[in-house]
Amino acid sequence: MPSPFPGMDPYLESPVHWADFHHRFIDDLSDAIAARLPQPYYAKIDEHVMIVDPEISADPRLVIPHLLVGRIPSSTAPRGGAAVAEVDPEPEILANIIHLDPLTQGFIEIRRLPHHELVTVIEVMSPANKNGGRGQYLDNRELLLRKPVGVVEFDLLRAGHRIQLNKPLWPLLRIDSRSDRRPSCEVHHWTVRHRLPRLPIPLRAGEAEIKIDLQEPFASAFERGRYQRFIDYNESPPPPEFANNDADWVAQTARTAAR
Repeated sequence: MPSPFPGMDPYLESPVHWADFHHRFIDDLSDAIAARLPQPYYAKIDEHVMIVDPEISADPRLVIPHLLVGRIPSSTAPRGGAAVAEVDPEPEILANIIHLDPLTQGFIEIRRLPHHELVTVIEVMSPANKNGGRGQYLDNRELLLRKPVGVVEFDLLRAGHRIQLNKPLWPLLRIDSRSDRRPSCEVHHWTVRHRLPRLPIPLRAGEAEIKIDLQEPFASAFERGRYQRFIDYNESPPPPEFANNDADWVAQTARTAAR
């Protein structure tokens, strides 16, 4: 069954669903791009390995707790009495510490034959690269922006840090930084009320771009994941709060889906 929302389903932003949806959406988006690429281009999926800082991560599943083992201090002389021999006490569990587990984040590359030249990188933002792993993501992004490579970022999440722009925009957006137009970039933005748009994907400078209808891979990923079987639309969507009148509209849409 399709999502009850016309475009992005805000209930997918929950940590329970997002990681699974992120993988499925990247797979289907890559297929949609590959089907429209002319010769000699091809699309492939690759991965970043990220280390997430738990203090600023929005997703508690991104870190794994381990145990800190300490020792009870050695015995000391009791008040008013003689000193007693020190003993080696049994270890005592004091607290938890956090082990930073490597996290893989998929992205799409468009390359050009015959030399497999990297032409465009397409990122679908996640809580990891908008929160606890944001510094590492920005470092990787800066390296790409220094090369003659197009960078396209899709942000379907309302929560987390955004790429800084010179004016506030609607929460869902796509940023296209083309190597021959920097430092300018092209930004498309929309709200949860809108169908996901049909957007251009740049190829090499001077060559025609391709158009991708984002709603198609979204609908395919949602159906393959069978999310409507286990998303509870009786509950409130994950934070943050919706702006303007979107909160009432989202609540009404969810109530209709829950019937």
